[in-house]
Amino acid sequence: MSQTSRTQGKTVVLVNGVPASGKSTVARLLSEHFALPVLTIDGIKEPFMAQFDNIDRPFNRRLGCAAYEVIWSIVADSPQQCVFIIDAWFGFQPKEALERYLEQAGITRVVEIWNHIPGHLAVQRYAQRLDERREGHPGEEYLPELLALANNAQPMSLGSVYTVEQGKPVDSIALVAWLGKELGE
Repeated sequence: MSQTSRTQGKTVVLVNGVPASGKSTVARLLSEHFALPVLTIDGIKEPFMAQFDNIDRPFNRRLGCAAYEVIWSIVADSPQQCVFIIDAWFGFQPKEALERYLEQAGITRVVEIWNHIPGHLAVQRYAQRLDERREGHPGEEYLPELLALANNAQPMSLGSVYTVEQGKPVDSIALVAWLGKELGE
């Protein structure tokens, strides 16, 4: 990444999409290629989930909101030239909350990777992971909600947006080239 792009202020790359949309895979790919840190809601939330028994959906949601706040606190406390990849479903809170966090963290540039996924595929992927997920995440009862969510979800569109069509092979060369151009590489 060029020194010029790093001195223009803080940048975040939002890797956005509903649960089971491929966000983590895309975030890891980008992190490895650009040597950028990744902050994830689940990465922060799950160690706390391990400390509690019988986590219900409202408590899971509270932990998710706290993890979201931690992400933006880390970004806010970072030097101006930092670039972070943030892996999250940003639609779980109002867009205004994200805008407020971006402002408070001193973000000058937002780039978004939107992981578009058909509802039936999101449900299939989520269902396949039910036995692998830490206890406290929504279970099988969540599948109808996820179907509707995936069929209606949209990117945040607070900056440049690149759409990854999940369900098709990810064109990682095109994605990396696009992000490199956006980051001034």
